[in-house]
Amino acid sequence: MTNETWPGRPFPLGATWDGHGTNFSLFSEHARHVELCLFDEDDRETRVELRDCTAFTWHGYLPGVGPGQRYAYRVDGPYEPTAGHRFNPRKLLIDPYAKAIEGPVAYDLANVLPGEDGDLDPDDEDDAAAIPKCVVVDETFDWEDDRRLEIPWHETVIYETHVKGFTTRNAEVREDLRGTYAGLASGEAIAHLQSLGVTSIELLPVHHIADESFLGERGLTNYWGYSTIGFFAPHALYAATGTRGAQVSEFKGMVKALHRAGIEVILDVVYNHTAEGDHRGPTLSFKGVDNRSYYRLVPDDLRRYMDFTGTGNSLNPVHPNVLQLIMDSLRYWVLDCHVDGFRFDLASALARELYDVDKLSSFFDVVHQDPVLSQVKLIAEPWDVGPGGYQVGNFPVLWAEWNGKYRDCVRDFWRGGANLGEFASRFTGSSDLYQDDGRRPSASINFVTCHDGFTLADLVAYDRKHNEANGEGDSDGSDDNRSWNCGVEGPTGDPEVIELRARQQRNFLATVLLSQGVPMLLGGDESGRTQGGNNNAWCQDNEISWLDWGLDGPRGQLLSFTRRLIALRRRHPVFRRAHFLTGTATNGSGLPDVWWFRPDGRRMSRNDWAGGAALGVFLNGDEIPDRTADGRGIADDSFLVLLNPRAESVGFRLPPARFGRGWELELTTADPDAADVAYPARAGLTVGSRSLVLLRRA
Repeated sequence: MTNETWPGRPFPLGATWDGHGTNFSLFSEHARHVELCLFDEDDRETRVELRDCTAFTWHGYLPGVGPGQRYAYRVDGPYEPTAGHRFNPRKLLIDPYAKAIEGPVAYDLANVLPGEDGDLDPDDEDDAAAIPKCVVVDETFDWEDDRRLEIPWHETVIYETHVKGFTTRNAEVREDLRGTYAGLASGEAIAHLQSLGVTSIELLPVHHIADESFLGERGLTNYWGYSTIGFFAPHALYAATGTRGAQVSEFKGMVKALHRAGIEVILDVVYNHTAEGDHRGPTLSFKGVDNRSYYRLVPDDLRRYMDFTGTGNSLNPVHPNVLQLIMDSLRYWVLDCHVDGFRFDLASALARELYDVDKLSSFFDVVHQDPVLSQVKLIAEPWDVGPGGYQVGNFPVLWAEWNGKYRDCVRDFWRGGANLGEFASRFTGSSDLYQDDGRRPSASINFVTCHDGFTLADLVAYDRKHNEANGEGDSDGSDDNRSWNCGVEGPTGDPEVIELRARQQRNFLATVLLSQGVPMLLGGDESGRTQGGNNNAWCQDNEISWLDWGLDGPRGQLLSFTRRLIALRRRHPVFRRAHFLTGTATNGSGLPDVWWFRPDGRRMSRNDWAGGAALGVFLNGDEIPDRTADGRGIADDSFLVLLNPRAESVGFRLPPARFGRGWELELTTADPDAADVAYPARAGLTVGSRSLVLLRRA
């Protein structure tokens, strides 16, 4: 280390090594003094005052300081919580722009938390021993010819999973790589994704995580990772190669390996709040750097935080420097790490200009004009916990949304209680939500399960949540599961219940993968993963959450069925149209592109939509308006989908010969092994209790 300090530059923010030394830059509008703290291998601290400040950005250049150097900040200024200021130079602070952070907060080594009203006065205890240090990194990486894959939205199949949980129990992955970025990049892990047929992997948060302090007291950790403290740093504990900057190269290597396999990488990102909690939470970074700038504070009580997220605080994207941090972070992951897109947690919180949700907020305006970010996949979780936060269908063009209405409707349908008109809309891309504002079916991310809630196996095995392991007296997690245990709560040896549960899982998978829009699968659902009825496993970094790779008979059969469905979707463009169905003929086939019919083979009437239960749909492969990349028309086979959510079998009569003179069985959820069955027009066939039949025109 050197005692020599040059003025340096205000931009870029963060620590930037140029081959000779490192430039350090930190934004703080209300600070009086900023000290850069350098740590050696024995944790001895050297403080360097940053004397130069440009546009509220404190900066300095240290010759000779390079990759591997551990650092943090101390920021001095007013400590006036009632005025929104929480400066305290006794508290070591993580750089908001750090590219690498060593590890977890060691709450047991120093006092990091104030008491109930302890935040009213500054804490005099130095907490350097408890705070993970930032690391200067060498950002060079040999990408070879790697680039974003740019898979069209309508051809996308998303697989949501967790970096650690995906490979931790996979015995085929080398033991020292399990649960890491390198493990996810291993040939064994990639082979599973390729054989499944998914095009894109959506990773639960990989931004560096700081656990809530109370979890350690319970022997738990924040497994899901929605507790960000470093928006530029890949979480250190997911790295097999080390935490002194090696995690950055390992993450990039994972992206490169997945791209070579034809699989996109989408990151679940949390820009709505941080790990610092409310006024009783720890000071780890943003609170001590400039609390009043980084957070949304209650206007008439600046000691407290606006909380649109249920976590204690909300970031303040209305402030230009906070908006800059979010945009700089997003561009870093795209340009430097080659990720293909983002899923924004509680995205409605980002859309709040002052209090109400405003879909034309500054955040969306800036994203739309950005030449980089406007071209990647953008997915909103279109709700938060604040008033008016449920915004499904209200996000702007360029954005896709987790379609919560799809999830709820499809769950209700296979329990026998859905409105048929709404089901038809959800099955065909939710045009009622997305068509009027210029979006397409791909704006709808169709899912039945995700990380938040029951797994698919649990959705058909539990009527109620079983979250005792979380240590909150089973009070956490949603009670609105729309699940059905098929007659027995939890595990059972009853063969009829077991068969019904397997059929229901096939029904859900078939519905998602045959619907217009973008299908998303929860990792492990393809092979019947269970969480034992826990529908809020956010703190379960153990076998409750990790994927189980044991594929006994039924689980292997479900995996084969899922592969078959995905292959069917990818083979047939009629299930993944780029434009909405219209109910008319435009390509000259003489038949509409979609036609709904009753079990007697006749067109659905208004009364049928209001009171029916079973129904069928004709999908016309000759009426696809889409074009190939070189402008050629697209034609496909035509299909009939027969759906029976009833508890009893239903007799169907196929439509007249003008829709097709003959039909062949493609698959049925009642018997996944059934094949080589043919039916003429107007033939009768029985669709079994709670099952789906797919027929292809001969």
